[in-house]
Amino acid sequence: MLTGPTIRPLGHRERIEWHDHAVHQLVHPLRGVLQVHTGRGVWIVPPNRAVWLPAEVPHAHQANGPTEMRSLIFGVTTAAVLTEPTVLVVGPLLREVIRTLSEDRDLTAGHRHHLEQVALHQLRRAEALPLMLPAPSDPRLVALCDLLAADPADQRSLHELGRQVGAAERTLSRLFRAETGFTFPQWRAQLRLHHALSLLTAGRPVTRVAVDCGFRSPSAFIEAFRALFGTTPGRYLHS
Repeated sequence: MLTGPTIRPLGHRERIEWHDHAVHQLVHPLRGVLQVHTGRGVWIVPPNRAVWLPAEVPHAHQANGPTEMRSLIFGVTTAAVLTEPTVLVVGPLLREVIRTLSEDRDLTAGHRHHLEQVALHQLRRAEALPLMLPAPSDPRLVALCDLLAADPADQRSLHELGRQVGAAERTLSRLFRAETGFTFPQWRAQLRLHHALSLLTAGRPVTRVAVDCGFRSPSAFIEAFRALFGTTPGRYLHS
């Protein structure tokens, strides 16, 4: 049971299995990349982001690369920042508040309360980002998504993939919109960027990542990466 801020180092591919908390939790990887799984899908959380997890939402974590996971907790009587799991931008002030609250065990109760209020104020102003890969439930769609997760560079069309999973292109297109809120091209692009972040964290060169994730060129990959993560792959690797 969580009773206060935590620091937890995680090795590459190390998992924290499914659990939930009676309190709201903010999870921030100071380094490395976290995949956060819930019943709705998978969130990708790089170091300049954090994920808000409302109380009693079952979730699991997996590290991509050596990761240092920081977390803060907020009681259920606290006005929730959000009612759904959400990835948020972490600015310099919020990052330092998270660092101080998780590291400094000698803070007075008054000082700790003040910093927690600063954190909540920053979180309510933070930009929410579409870094979630929704999880479908229809067996045909699950099979198709598993195929692409195993090989994000797969260039087959929805029609060709449909023949393998036993569903018509029109049916799959409708299911993608209904179950994920994305079109098929949008969902596949999101999957490829999730996979790219994991490969970059493992030290793979940008040009190699672009090929391995199925982008038509390194420049196309860089542009898509910047649009979603707010920085280029090169700057991300440097940081």
